[in-house]
Amino acid sequence: MKKKLIAGNWKMNGGLASNEALLNGLLAGLQQAPACDVALAVPAPYFAQVSAKVAGSAIALAAQDVSAHASGAYTGETSSVMLQDFGVRYALVGHSERRQYHGESDGVVAEKARQALAAGITPVVCVGETLQEREAGQTEAVVKRQLAAVIHVNGHCISEIVVAYEPVWAIGTGRTATPEQAQQVHAVLRAQLAAASAHADRIRIVYGGSMNAANAAELLAQPDIDGGLVGGASLKAEDFLKIIAAAR
Repeated sequence: MKKKLIAGNWKMNGGLASNEALLNGLLAGLQQAPACDVALAVPAPYFAQVSAKVAGSAIALAAQDVSAHASGAYTGETSSVMLQDFGVRYALVGHSERRQYHGESDGVVAEKARQALAAGITPVVCVGETLQEREAGQTEAVVKRQLAAVIHVNGHCISEIVVAYEPVWAIGTGRTATPEQAQQVHAVLRAQLAAASAHADRIRIVYGGSMNAANAAELLAQPDIDGGLVGGASLKAEDFLKIIAAAR
C-alpha cells in the first residue's frame, strides 16, 4: 500500500529567521517517523538553508517550479539539474498560480514534468478548474485535458508522477471542496491514469484546495485521496503537524 504524501507549499513566503523557526518546530514534532511522506516546496533562494536543515529527517525538499528547458539563455529560470544539485526530490508543475499569472499552457506543464522526470525528480502535476468552469459543468473536461497533455508527453514514465487536484476556486479563498466533491474528481483522474498506465496503482493523487488542520482528516479518509498539497497551513508548524498526523 502506497504511503500518503503531505507536501507543504510555502509559495512566496519565508525568510532566513522565520524559516529556521518553522523548521525547528516541524523537526521537533517529527522526531518519530510519520506514517506518510512529507515534503516542503520552498522558494528557490532558501534551498541551501532548508536542504541543510532537513538533512537526515523525514522531510523531503521540493521546488515550486522547474524550467521546461535543460539549460541556456532563459534568465530567471531554474533547471531540473540545478534542483538536483540541492537534493530536491519533488517539483510542483502547473500550479494554478503559474497557469494564471504566467500563462503556462498544458504543453509547457507537460514539458516541465518531462524535465523533472529526466533528472530523477518527481513532478507534482497540478490540475484544477476555475469557479466559472465548475459552474458550467466543465470540471471533468478541464482536469482530464490538463492531465492528458502530461500523459501524452511522458508516456510510460507517467507512473512516476504525483497528481495534485487543486480546484482554483478553493485556493487561498478559505473555500474548500467537500470531501465528496474532491473524491469525485480524484476518481475521474484515477480512471484516466488507469487507462494510461499499467502501473497506475503507484500514482498518488493528492488534494490541494485549502486543506487545513480542521478538514484534513475527513478529506484524507476518501478512498482516492492520497495526501495533500497544503498552502497556508504549511506555514504554521502546529497546523502542518496536525495534517501530517491525519495522513495514515
